[in-house]
Amino acid sequence: MSVEQIVGLSLALLVMFIGLAGSLLPGIPSTPLVLAAAVGHRFYFGDASASNLVLVILVALALLSLGLDYLASMVGAKKLGATWRGMVGAVLGALVGLFFSLPGIILGPFLGALLFEMIGGREFEEAARAGVGALIGLLVGAVGKLACCVTMIAVFSYSVATRSGSTAEAKLLEGLIQAWI
Repeated sequence: MSVEQIVGLSLALLVMFIGLAGSLLPGIPSTPLVLAAAVGHRFYFGDASASNLVLVILVALALLSLGLDYLASMVGAKKLGATWRGMVGAVLGALVGLFFSLPGIILGPFLGALLFEMIGGREFEEAARAGVGALIGLLVGAVGKLACCVTMIAVFSYSVATRSGSTAEAKLLEGLIQAWI
């Protein structure tokens, strides 16, 4: 690997780790940021970067992550007795909660499901149970997003190391990836 490639990979990984932090922190895109760093690295370094197949895998993982994130609150609410109103409220609450930092992101799905269930005529206890389900779903979605980000970073790093022509870096990254898994 040349110095330029090492610096480029280091910058891409830095951006990817910021995306990884975004799995748990509000306001930072997670998998889209990891994907953007991989695509940017590929545009700059061409064949010395991740392969096209790896980029397709990263796109699939990013889409899976985003889908899981939005559906997790709805499914969690449904599992604890929410009606379609509670599921819609959980999603809307999550979207509104994005504007209120961490407390909004945590409370948004709960309050959205609770409010929409109560508007639909359900008692507070039933509505609160649906809200708890939405909150559990949100937490499950965050874990899924975190797992997708870690997988994306590992696949990208391994691909770059093996395509750069350096077996030492590839073996080092392979050992790190095995340690993560």
